[in-house]
Amino acid sequence: MTDNAVQFELVSPEKLLLSEDVEMVVVPGAEGDFGCLPGHAPMISTVRPGVIHVFEGGSVKTRIFVAGGFAEVTTSRCTVLAEEAVPLDEIDRTSVEKDLQDANEDIRDAGGNEVQLALAEARVATARAKLAAIDNLVYQ
Repeated sequence: MTDNAVQFELVSPEKLLLSEDVEMVVVPGAEGDFGCLPGHAPMISTVRPGVIHVFEGGSVKTRIFVAGGFAEVTTSRCTVLAEEAVPLDEIDRTSVEKDLQDANEDIRDAGGNEVQLALAEARVATARAKLAAIDNLVYQ
């Protein structure tokens, strides 16, 4: 790793999705997006549903949607443990819209079951975040 790069690792429950030296990575933290560059102060953050942007050569090289998780940052590394991760260009709008509709129906059908309600609400939030990510590309 060079002095002008940060080691970035993205891990989902299924596998290690990405492990490489990058110029910068921007992570959707629970309290706002944060960028990781070499020399970043150590921190741990929860990750909200949104897009991780990986930069090389001053522009975005990779966009990956994450449904939430945790991030650990050191002076030379950023590791994200994601609940779900998928490259943004692999997200199918029709499938997401269908999932959003199904999740909204599950909310209506949950009745007094708090667990089912919470799971359905999380699916709604993730589906809405996916649609927002598709419609509003940042860092172009």
